[in-house]
Amino acid sequence: MIELGLVAGEASGDLLGAHLVMALKARVPDLAVSGIAGPRLVEAGVSAIYPSQKLAVNGYIEVLAHLPELLWIRSQIARRFLRERPRAFIGIDAPDFNFGLEEKLKRAGIPTLHFVSPSIWAWRGERIHRIKRAVSHMLVVFPFEAEIYQQAGVPVTYVGHPLADVIPLEPDPAAARRALGLSASEPLVALLPGSRMGEVKRLLAPMLGAARRIAQARPATHFLLPAASAAVREFIRTHVPQDLALHLLDGQSHVALEACDVALLASGTAALEAALYKKPMVITYRVPRLTATLVRRKTYLPYAGLPNILAGRFVVPELLQEEATPEALARAVLAWFDDSARQQEATEEFRRQHLQLRQGAAGRIADAVLPYLAGHT
Repeated sequence: MIELGLVAGEASGDLLGAHLVMALKARVPDLAVSGIAGPRLVEAGVSAIYPSQKLAVNGYIEVLAHLPELLWIRSQIARRFLRERPRAFIGIDAPDFNFGLEEKLKRAGIPTLHFVSPSIWAWRGERIHRIKRAVSHMLVVFPFEAEIYQQAGVPVTYVGHPLADVIPLEPDPAAARRALGLSASEPLVALLPGSRMGEVKRLLAPMLGAARRIAQARPATHFLLPAASAAVREFIRTHVPQDLALHLLDGQSHVALEACDVALLASGTAALEAALYKKPMVITYRVPRLTATLVRRKTYLPYAGLPNILAGRFVVPELLQEEATPEALARAVLAWFDDSARQQEATEEFRRQHLQLRQGAAGRIADAVLPYLAGHT
């Protein structure tokens, strides 16, 4: 008997979903949750019908190759939920997959909640109409998102960001370095090329090229590279130059961010995590040219990274697409080492963001979801 259906997409959805499920199970210990889940959700007690990595595809063009399988999975999961009729369904991120599923379930009388709004304030704002048809209640992680849904007539709750609750307000880089067996004094750069294999394949080469140039300018520099999966680790391992002082980690992205001096990372959740750890960073991203052209036509903001979006200005540099060359990335990373005033300004802004997002998300999520499970809505 499924009491709560759930679909989480990719690594960030798996991480955020685990916090959500643990919050619910703290209130309802015997809650049965099933759906599309990753390892963290399974660890939190979710029965996985399909693994989350099946949905780890991004970009217009990239999705086309996987579309038949994605549509088949969505039809199968919809059929199962319509047959077993959970008390409620929660879609976590993965909007293009989840909204179609949520629309079917909502029409059938199953309450649908969606956790983590798509970036309709940054691009593709027209999706608000589909969201209104698909979603019974939106749970948003950024404060400015609530007003958008209120104006559209979509029930909404600002819950804050779960990561802001679990990441310490005052990080301890020395402890993180000790945990990794690293010196307290050597310059340390974290490289985070993303969790999806497609991201890693596009970003690893320019990041490693930047690392070589950084090491030439600062020979004592060491690099940390967390691999999000065994497949990603194996791909990275075969491409890392032997003469680069690089520590390849199994996961441990939070430890790497806490330990480092500067982070060079893919745009996305990692940028927010780096901000919560109060780290100077350089944000980068690359997608196929056609995808980039389509995205740019629908983009409203001059910045892509979450720390810059939350600040409303460029606090950290963004080098995207053709600007993401090894030389430019290296220059941007090295510039942080020599500018203590800029580091301090960024740290103060990131602390402000952390306090704004630290809202006790677990309790707020449970308060919003439990009435649907109890049938009180």
